[in-house]
Amino acid sequence: MLILFAIAIPAFGDADAVLALTGKMPSGFALQVGGLTVLALVTHLIVRRWAAYADPLILPITVLLTGLGLMMVHRLDLSHEKVSSDYQKYPLIQGQIEWLVIGVVIFAAIVIVLKHHRMLQAYTYVLMAGSLVMLLAPAFFPAQNGAKRWIYIGSQTIEPDEFTKISLVIFFASYLMANRDALALVGRKVWGISFPRGRNLGPIIAIWVVSLLVLIFEVDLGTSLIVFGIFIIMLYLATERTGWVVLGTLMAAAGAFVVGSLSSNVGGRVAAWLHPLAIYLPKAQRPPGVASEQPAQALFALAHGGFLGTGLGQGQPWLIGFADRSDWILASFGEELGTAGVMIIVMLYVLLAERSFRASIRLTDPFGKLMAGGLAAALILQVFVVVGGVIGLIPETGKALPFLAQGGSSMVANWIMVALMIKLSDAAGRTEMEPLPDPAATLTISAEEIAQARAEMEQQG
Repeated sequence: MLILFAIAIPAFGDADAVLALTGKMPSGFALQVGGLTVLALVTHLIVRRWAAYADPLILPITVLLTGLGLMMVHRLDLSHEKVSSDYQKYPLIQGQIEWLVIGVVIFAAIVIVLKHHRMLQAYTYVLMAGSLVMLLAPAFFPAQNGAKRWIYIGSQTIEPDEFTKISLVIFFASYLMANRDALALVGRKVWGISFPRGRNLGPIIAIWVVSLLVLIFEVDLGTSLIVFGIFIIMLYLATERTGWVVLGTLMAAAGAFVVGSLSSNVGGRVAAWLHPLAIYLPKAQRPPGVASEQPAQALFALAHGGFLGTGLGQGQPWLIGFADRSDWILASFGEELGTAGVMIIVMLYVLLAERSFRASIRLTDPFGKLMAGGLAAALILQVFVVVGGVIGLIPETGKALPFLAQGGSSMVANWIMVALMIKLSDAAGRTEMEPLPDPAATLTISAEEIAQARAEMEQQG
């Protein structure tokens, strides 16, 4: 029932938007909704068969977020088709559906083939090496919109950092499980905060350096923040030492300040964040680096939407350049669904992360605990940097909003993340539901033999 409900909401929303824009229902609407419904139900049956103890909310939330993303991409396609004269007039919805099918097929393969999450420990260092290669590979390809975030394979582009965050979570979980005791040792206290020993700073410095390299050579602020943030959060989950969080925050702030001062692109993003309306000033009066009106248009869209929004199909979200091709799609939701709609979307992300944290608490093995917590942290961090950039809380980073923004790499990677969440929650559920072994069955000698031996010892004195 939750799956059907998750399909119905975006389906009615899409019909509402299309009717508002064209006055008639699109041809093939019932066939498309029916096809997506069958896809979702087949996915549900696969989960019920191969992950029967999985959390029942994870898949419906994912289906709902994905459906809302398809709804808004289609709605923006219709507007761009009418008003755009450049490449934005070409629709994206068909390609997004194709990537969704690929993501769901890989999701199903993971749920079926991966018998237990501990199987991933055998590939820890392979994943680490692959992560570093994928993380640094975009530095050797041309930049797009000032950032080197993509690798080009023929006419296709792949955003490897979307997959890197998942493999790094698995590696961090294995590494922290093996080195938890050493990392948890306290060095000294400063102002009541326990900081780690200097000899244990090696891993955090290494990750910090990698994050700075990504920031310097790829000008990718979002990926740098997410990679470093995942490690710090997982480090805290493993050690429960506040000192790691404080130290990591100070290192991230110092690195961002230095790189922001040296990189014109990062400095421009900060300038656009501090002066979003300066784009409308004469060019000579603008602060250095302010070159895009997207931050200002996003604020206008959010203000126009108010609390309840203009209604689907009745706003002007196409005025935000590349809204359906970037993280700015959230401003489109803010205009037509209002602050209430944006808060509902944010709460769906929070609920999805909470289910992964819940699996982390319920699991008994340290590797699974850290992995489930790391996946939740990766999701929340990416949502934070995207939503924060759109609403003006932090500088915009250009990352894709999971499940909502157009992008094949993002769609596939996030469905892989959900597959791992489901396997982890399934393992947690099995641990709770399986009966505890009979203590008598685990003894090497019987209870009668223990009682007899005790009686003989008492007789001997």
